[in-house]
Amino acid sequence: MSMIQNHELPLPDTLKREYPLPEKLRQRKEKRDREIRDIFTGRSERFLVIVGPCSADNADSVCEYAGRLKKVADEVEEKLLIIPRVYTNKPRTTGEGYKGMLHQPNPDKAPDLLAGIIAIRKLHIRVLKETGLSSADEMLYPENRSYLDDVLSYEAIGARSVENQQHRLTASGMDIPVGMKNPTSGDLSVMLNSVIAAQHPHRFIYRGCDVNTSGNPLAHTILRGGVDKYGKNIPNYHYEDLMRLQEMYEKQKLCNPAVIIDTNHSNSGKQFKEQPRIVSEVLHSRKYNEKLRQLVKGVMVESYLAEGRQDIGENHVYGKSITDPCLGWEETEKMLYMIAEKV
Repeated sequence: MSMIQNHELPLPDTLKREYPLPEKLRQRKEKRDREIRDIFTGRSERFLVIVGPCSADNADSVCEYAGRLKKVADEVEEKLLIIPRVYTNKPRTTGEGYKGMLHQPNPDKAPDLLAGIIAIRKLHIRVLKETGLSSADEMLYPENRSYLDDVLSYEAIGARSVENQQHRLTASGMDIPVGMKNPTSGDLSVMLNSVIAAQHPHRFIYRGCDVNTSGNPLAHTILRGGVDKYGKNIPNYHYEDLMRLQEMYEKQKLCNPAVIIDTNHSNSGKQFKEQPRIVSEVLHSRKYNEKLRQLVKGVMVESYLAEGRQDIGENHVYGKSITDPCLGWEETEKMLYMIAEKV
């Protein structure tokens, strides 16, 4: 046989009963959700910063990182709302390599998705418990989000998934902001089509059920740069790119027009140290154009305790990425205070 069943996974409700979200944390998350919603609807002028590792590979280092974020978040809360990036699913261009904590709760061991769904639920709850910061994750597998839908405050749909029908329709049933990245080709119309789909109601099959959704008015765009047919990176965070997107939004008449700028990936050409400079340019573009100030709601940054990246192996550096390279904490901290000063 070409497919072998390893485990029958528990239903989401079963896992939630086994690893419940305490009432106090549920109330904390609801407060955070309201604050984030107010940014996307224009009721709040705070600036979003979604920041953290390329992939959450170790619960202790992720929680230590989130704890450092919390200290800064408290100091800049009048200007910024910081969301820890706790990405437990890692898309791979060729299918090779570490696919995230969902697949391998221990990167040194073989994949175990049953242990993985438990590990990622426990991690998101732990971050919220220890820091009071509800987190963001990527919706790599639409059906798996049901294991986390009560703990997340933000979700992103990646460049390789944004054209997928199931991702778009699932996003239409979410009650938190969901960011649609432009595809790797850089085509902005594909990204906006995904937002249109997510903002409308649908009826479809989800987890073996016939379901209806009401549409998600908080669905929005994420600019992450693109790659041309020769493999060259094409950034799309510059002033003219933002203006083009703003004009495209006006033609579509969507709810709550918004964009988050992903400062890494093809926008930085994978040059992770460029991220603070890109953030600074985005803030400058917002400063002198009121339409862009209203449109650009935040930035997304890849950062961890130690800068750079490493391979999985014996000489493991605690808090250093095992996927894409990330900013280190010192540079990240400086950048966060810079954003608060300039926003």
